[in-house]
Amino acid sequence: MSRRRVTLADVARTAGVSSTTASLVLSGRGSELRISPAVQDRVRTASSELGYRPNIVSIGLRKGTTRTLGLVSDTVATGQMAGDMIKGAIEAARDLGFMLFIGETEGDPAIESALIDAMQDRQVDGIMLTSMFTRTRAVPEALERVPTVLLNTLPAAPTRAPAVVPDEVAAGRAAARLLLDAGHREIHLVGAGPGPDDVPPDTVAGVERLTGIREVLSAEGLAPASGHLCDDWAPPQGWTATHELLRRHPRPRAVICFNDRLAFGTYQALQEAGLRIPDDVSVVSFDNYPMADWLRPGVSSFAIPHEQLGRRAVELLIARITGGAQASDDAVDGEGTVHRLAMPLRARGSVAPV
Repeated sequence: MSRRRVTLADVARTAGVSSTTASLVLSGRGSELRISPAVQDRVRTASSELGYRPNIVSIGLRKGTTRTLGLVSDTVATGQMAGDMIKGAIEAARDLGFMLFIGETEGDPAIESALIDAMQDRQVDGIMLTSMFTRTRAVPEALERVPTVLLNTLPAAPTRAPAVVPDEVAAGRAAARLLLDAGHREIHLVGAGPGPDDVPPDTVAGVERLTGIREVLSAEGLAPASGHLCDDWAPPQGWTATHELLRRHPRPRAVICFNDRLAFGTYQALQEAGLRIPDDVSVVSFDNYPMADWLRPGVSSFAIPHEQLGRRAVELLIARITGGAQASDDAVDGEGTVHRLAMPLRARGSVAPV
């Protein structure tokens, strides 16, 4: 049998006071309204002994907030790396006094619509629309009527919702600069072709990383020495692309892999060819997957700041809900702004000077 919920009336009856007096004491206004210390002590003692818990939802609705947020994702919670994004969001919500509800769509628009409706039915104060991999997508019309932040997602059309994404362009620039500063002038690409549009379809990361790389090389009067487009950024494709690279350029000196899974295949192919990293070939990559540290030597990789992405998205959302009173000052910004978070380099010795 379930235990009956203790009410404010129960506390008042046990303490021998009115419900109004009990409410004022438990809301911290007892001294302000000159309720005697003895009465306040009785109310607090009764509340503690009965195990009274205020109805947060009712209180929130009276104040116009439920102190809850919704997170609607595709498959963001299924991977270890993206799990850090959820962790950052949960911790930020907790630190700012909010609870986070999470729902996954598995990419089904009908489930997404149902989740958004369900969260709005439960009076969440705002919603984060989230993707596992950075992508461009339409924002459901229903989210234009509720405080919304896009997490790891860019809008396909103008929207009121700000977005939080990794700064992939800056990471591409930094990857090219890392190799140029080491003296490399011929830089090969694994995962994307040499041309500005030679990336897999629907990959924001691919487009932006390539943009940054080409920008820095062009400023030095250079272009990629070769590029090898991979439709799937996985180890087998990295291995195949690197063997094709070696067929055309038997002694490459520097390679940029477009993610760490490709780098895993590149390492295998280079070692099969008798080439040593970094003595013969410098390799740099992106994402900072766990395998980046498992490789020997570990691959120097630009990390996606998953936890910081989740935290910043919550700060922005609460800033929109509260007008900035409970979020960090730099979180408050104009509608539709794209916030790009830096991708720090995790150097592991896979790059050597020429």
